[in-house]
Amino acid sequence: MNSQALDVEKHRGFFCIIRRAGDEVLKNIADMEKDRQYMKMALELAKKGMGFTAPNPMVGAVIVKNGKIIGQGYHRKYGELHAEREALTACTEQPEGASIYVTLEPCCHYGKQPPCVNAILESGIRRVIVGSSDPNPLVAGKGIQILKDHGIEVTENVLKEECDKLNEAFFYYIQNQKPYVVMKYAMTLDGKIAAYTGASRWVTGEASRMHVQKQRLKYTGIMVGVGTVLADDPMLTCRLENSRNPVRIICDSHLRTPLNSKIVKTAATVPAILATSSKEQQKIKNYENLGCKVLHVPEKNGHIDLNRLMELLGDEKIDSILLEGGGTLNWSALESGIVQKVQTYLAPKLFGGEKAKTPVEGIGFPDPASAVLLKNSEITRLGDDFLIESEVRRNVHGNC
Repeated sequence: MNSQALDVEKHRGFFCIIRRAGDEVLKNIADMEKDRQYMKMALELAKKGMGFTAPNPMVGAVIVKNGKIIGQGYHRKYGELHAEREALTACTEQPEGASIYVTLEPCCHYGKQPPCVNAILESGIRRVIVGSSDPNPLVAGKGIQILKDHGIEVTENVLKEECDKLNEAFFYYIQNQKPYVVMKYAMTLDGKIAAYTGASRWVTGEASRMHVQKQRLKYTGIMVGVGTVLADDPMLTCRLENSRNPVRIICDSHLRTPLNSKIVKTAATVPAILATSSKEQQKIKNYENLGCKVLHVPEKNGHIDLNRLMELLGDEKIDSILLEGGGTLNWSALESGIVQKVQTYLAPKLFGGEKAKTPVEGIGFPDPASAVLLKNSEITRLGDDFLIESEVRRNVHGNC
């Protein structure tokens, strides 16, 4: 073979290698896209458990064999089957050799349910695709390691950001043993939460108010100050069909909540907690006789110590709180550093009035440099209104 022919043969071999490499890259890209699509399905399943799994996380699972979905499941309710076991139970054929997509690392400890890693190993599944790692100290990578040790192929961090966001409240609670607090308020474009007369129904439109009901389902507790109870006598329940009511928490230093208020009168059927610094035993007994739970919280700066309250509520397995307070409680919450997220419902209205209430009152910060800083803001259109959701920056005014 002459040199020219050798050169042609070399080039042909080189191009074959390039083509094979290109084909492999394209296949990997296609496989990654399939992983993302199946994980999206698992995420949508997980969301169906919103409001019913706490203090457990929301988890979804999809089982795929030979390119076909053979099983799906999600964690429906605290104490019931975990997503992986529900998906395996729902399989339309034997899962041996299949892949399972799960939004959170499979558990490896005994709780209300046995370990999910055991069910996966027993099923003969060959590959596990995980969205989030579980920060629970009882798991924290151990579930993934057990699977790997048994020869299971594990792919991690598929749609990690979306999976992490789904369980941001659980992640915070499991690592801090305190509830994840979302401060929510509705205001006009000139920053008023009520007119100068105190009238506040309604600042926002129907779409925003419906969204708030979904938040009441999503978060385990809802917290207000006694001033809100005295002014509005709210029920603070969730008005969605087939939903669950949040645990109602009233910050009431001196037990001024009326015994005939709607919250107290319904405490026997819808949980209610009064957080107080009062030691008046007869008053406390009156509330308890009507079904309220009374938590004694020490005072700090003339109000209950909100950081201590968060510890006590964490002990009660309340993993998340929607803070629907007025300006005074909102200021105290920000000053105490207990707020993790802020939800601002913004209505295209102007109330005016120098004495009209604003979302955050108190003494305020002395200068712009001292302000509570927010990050990762997202804007959603709700009818004519806008919802702005922002995370509170860590290490600012006690946030850590």
